[in-house]
Amino acid sequence: MPERVRFSNPKALAPPPGYSYVVESTGPGRTIYFAGQLGIDTENKFVGAPGDFRAQAVQTFENLKAALAAVGADFSHVVKLTNLMGDIKHLPIFREVRDQYLSAPPPASTTVQIAAFAREGALLEVEAVAVLPA
Repeated sequence: MPERVRFSNPKALAPPPGYSYVVESTGPGRTIYFAGQLGIDTENKFVGAPGDFRAQAVQTFENLKAALAAVGADFSHVVKLTNLMGDIKHLPIFREVRDQYLSAPPPASTTVQIAAFAREGALLEVEAVAVLPA
């Protein structure tokens, strides 16, 4: 039996902006958990000028793209994102960048503002869960 992933938004809930409320996975498959990614380059340095949220957001999603590719996946396999932001005022920029990477239907998603990151200079961190066929 092939892997089946179903995305849905219950009619009893308000329509979500750019994510799905429910993602259901059934059947044999591979579930892969990706650690939170930052806006750092291959030399472990933050991209862009200090405080450049857009540059860090793009690099964060490029890093996720590379991590997905390393296991034969892409953003169409992502079923859940957890988005941590240092300042929620950047949410419109975050959504704009995120939407350039995600395919429809969008994954389930949680976004929160946090007080600090483990790494000074980080403006956001994004972790993902992907489901691939067995």
